[in-house]
Amino acid sequence: MRTAREQLPLWAAALWWGSLTTIGFLVVPLLFVHLPSPALAGGMAAKLFTAQTWVSVACGVVLLLLTRPRAEEAGAGPPHAVRLFIVSGLLLALLVEFAVAPRIVARENLAIWHRIGSAMYFTQWLCAALTFWRLGKRQV
Repeated sequence: MRTAREQLPLWAAALWWGSLTTIGFLVVPLLFVHLPSPALAGGMAAKLFTAQTWVSVACGVVLLLLTRPRAEEAGAGPPHAVRLFIVSGLLLALLVEFAVAPRIVARENLAIWHRIGSAMYFTQWLCAALTFWRLGKRQV
């Protein structure tokens, strides 16, 4: 039987990956289909992506804290690959929010920045998926 402390990283990874999936691949596309104007959909999408950034940061910090190597594991080898995925995903989330999103909102080279932001969001989604998968393998 696993303790809550042992299961919490898997739940945090599930929330991170699931929220990225829901916002990026379901909710935002539906906004552009069902709202009357692209500007209205874009404004709402920007707010949702900002909220998603903070969900990603919260999940990432929880994951980093809960996946720290124990004292007996220290110096036993390279850091866990899962921590690399977590840090990469966190950095991508923050870069999209603070470097890419302001350029999209300002409509500065919109097509280019939208592609860059989409690629970074998808890469963050992959990091979250790999984190979830790796932690799930540990639970078996």
